[in-house]
Amino acid sequence: MSVPAEKKNVVRMATLRRETASHNTLRDAVRHCLERFFVDLEGHQPAEIYQMVMGEVEPAMLETVMGFAQGNQTRAAEILGINRTTLRKKLRQYGLES
Repeated sequence: MSVPAEKKNVVRMATLRRETASHNTLRDAVRHCLERFFVDLEGHQPAEIYQMVMGEVEPAMLETVMGFAQGNQTRAAEILGINRTTLRKKLRQYGLES
C-alpha cells in the first residue's frame, strides 16, 4: 500500500513546518541546537558532529514514527521511506526493538 507522492509532500510539509514557540521548521530547530552547541563548547574543538547529530536525531525519529505506526514495522518503514530490513537493523542499533 503506497502513499501518493502528493499526500506524502502535504504530510511532510505539515509536519516539518508546524510552528513551535521559537522554530518554524525542523531545519531551524537543528540549526539552533547546533549553534547553541558550538557556543557551549567555549573554545574546545568539535569532533564527529555528524555522528553526534545522527545519534540524537535518528533514534528520536524512529521512536516517534514507530509510535505513530503503533509498532507496525512495515507501516513505519513505508512512512520513513526505507526498507523494513533497514528499519529493523536501525531499531536494533539503537536498542529500540520491541
